[in-house]
Amino acid sequence: MQLMQHLISKSKIDPAAVEDICVGNVNETGVPYKARAASLAAGFPNTTSISSCNRFCSSGLLAIQNIANQISCGSIDVGVAIGVEQMSINVDKQGPSFSPAVQNANQDASDCTMTMGQTSENVGKDFDVSREKQDRYAAVSFQRAEAAQKAGLFDEEIVPITTTWKDAKTGEEKAITVTRDDGIRYGTTYEGLSKIRPAFTQWGDRSTGGNSSQVTDGAAAVLLMRRSVAEKLGQPILAKFCGATVAGLAPRIMGIGPSIAVPKLLQKFGLTTNDIDIWELNEAFASMAVYCIEKLQLDHEKVNPRGGAIALGHPLGCTGARQVVTGLAEARRQKKKLFVNTMCIGTGMGMAGLWVNEAL
Repeated sequence: MQLMQHLISKSKIDPAAVEDICVGNVNETGVPYKARAASLAAGFPNTTSISSCNRFCSSGLLAIQNIANQISCGSIDVGVAIGVEQMSINVDKQGPSFSPAVQNANQDASDCTMTMGQTSENVGKDFDVSREKQDRYAAVSFQRAEAAQKAGLFDEEIVPITTTWKDAKTGEEKAITVTRDDGIRYGTTYEGLSKIRPAFTQWGDRSTGGNSSQVTDGAAAVLLMRRSVAEKLGQPILAKFCGATVAGLAPRIMGIGPSIAVPKLLQKFGLTTNDIDIWELNEAFASMAVYCIEKLQLDHEKVNPRGGAIALGHPLGCTGARQVVTGLAEARRQKKKLFVNTMCIGTGMGMAGLWVNEAL
C-alpha cells in the first residue's frame, strides 16, 4: 500500500488514469486479494484493475512486460508494474514434490525440485567457476554498493516505508521507518569473504553466505504509459521500454539463464553487447554472475555499477522491477543511453529487457 501511495505522490498521476496494475510475486499466498485491497487503500479507484504474475526471479520484469504489452496492443493507455517479495515471512523452500509420473519422466523434470544452492554449486563445478573468483566478485559488489550508498546515489530510488520491527532475542516490537538498504556490509573484502564457510556442503564448497544473494524484503514500482498520453498528461518521459524476452535451459544450471536470454534479446533488436552502456545482472549467486559476464564477454565496469543482489539482496518478485529503477537512475547519472536488465530464473530460464534512457 505504501509503495502505491508513494508512486501516486511522486508521479502526481491521477489515480483514475491508471487502468491496470500487475504485481509480480513468487512465494506469498493470496496476492491477487492483497494487491487489490492495497491498491484501493492506497487511493486507486475501484475502476483500476489488478492482476498478479509469477515467473520466479523475473516476476518484476514480467509484470512490466505484461503492462507494456497491453499498452502496445491498445488494451490500455496507462498501467503500473510492481514487484514485491516479503522473504522474511515467506521463506523460499525447496520446490514441491511431484507425482511419480512427472518425477520419473526425465532428468530435467526431476531437476525442477533442486534447491537454488544446489544449482549454484552445479554451475561452479560444471563451468569451473572457482571459489576465489566468486569471492572476489562478491567483494566488488559490496564495495560498489557501499560507495553508492555513501554517495547518496540510492536516495532518488528509495521511498520511506514504515513497518514493525521485531527483536529476535527479546520479542520486542516497535515501529520503524526504513529509508535505506540494510544488507550492505561496509568494509567487505575478498580476504574476509574467503573465510566464510560454504553454505551448501552437501553439494559443493564454492557458494557461501558471502557470495550469494541475501534474504531480503523489497518492493519496486514502474509507471508505464503510451507516449502520446504521457505528453498529454505532462508526465516526464524518463525512458522507453523496447521489449523483453525469455529463454529456457536445463533446470540444474538455471543460473546461466542470462547467457542465453541476452543474445536472444539483442538479436531481436540488431544490437551487440558492445552497444549496451549499462547492465543490471541479477547476482543470485556469484557463480552465475561470474559465468555470465565471462560467457557474454561483458565489461565488468558496466555491470551493476551500484552493486548487485549479493550486497543489496534479492527479493524474488521485486528484483526485475528494482533493477529497472536502479539501472535507469545510473543511466541518467552517467548520461548513457542503452540499458539491459537480466536475471536467471528457477527451474531453468533466463529473462532480459532492453531500455532506452531518454533523460539525457
